[in-house]
Amino acid sequence: MIVWGFFLRRDFYKILNLPKTATLNQIKKSYRKLAKELHPDKNKNDPKAQEHFQDLGAAYEVKMIDF
Repeated sequence: MIVWGFFLRRDFYKILNLPKTATLNQIKKSYRKLAKELHPDKNKNDPKAQEHFQDLGAAYEVKMIDF
């Protein structure tokens, strides 16, 4: 139950940098772009890089289930 509470409070469209009217193709495209930018290997000096990357992955997974 706690895990679902975490997901319910997150604005996944904001994480994916998309409007709530985004299409499946827009979600995929944004995820791929952001995954390259936020990957921890590219941001070794950012201590929160792993967390941001995991948030992005969670947002993508949840939005793909919605479609």
